[in-house]
Amino acid sequence: MTQSSENPAGLRRLLDLPGVDALELKALMKPRAADPDERHEFPDIAEAIDETARAAFGLTPDEAGAVALPADWDGIERLDPADMAEAFAAEGWDVMDARRKPLRMLAHWALPLALSMRGVAGALPFHAEPDQPVTDWGSNLKSEATRFRKR
Repeated sequence: MTQSSENPAGLRRLLDLPGVDALELKALMKPRAADPDERHEFPDIAEAIDETARAAFGLTPDEAGAVALPADWDGIERLDPADMAEAFAAEGWDVMDARRKPLRMLAHWALPLALSMRGVAGALPFHAEPDQPVTDWGSNLKSEATRFRKR
């Protein structure tokens, strides 16, 4: 696959966080589980969502809902899924699946992710910086030393 079909350049993928992919599969098998209003119908999935969100963002969806939002909060978590995906992409997060559709469970992740990425509450998971390309500074140093000796 090309980079553009799998993950737009430079975006962190929500689907790559531990546990998110497994919950997406559960939502595929039980579509109502993706609805935050139906959490009480699926206690095992609700518990897995809470554990995954706490591990990823430091707070559960319910805890995120209890956080006092700043006065200038834009309501990213209440947008239409396609608009939400676009808004998260603008802030560096890919919240789409392999078919480039918003994740089924996005409604569960939206507020904890938004709060943590904006520094309001919770914390983002560690993300290692990409390896820097190796430069050939040693050969430049060697050629400079050779030129210096010839002077």
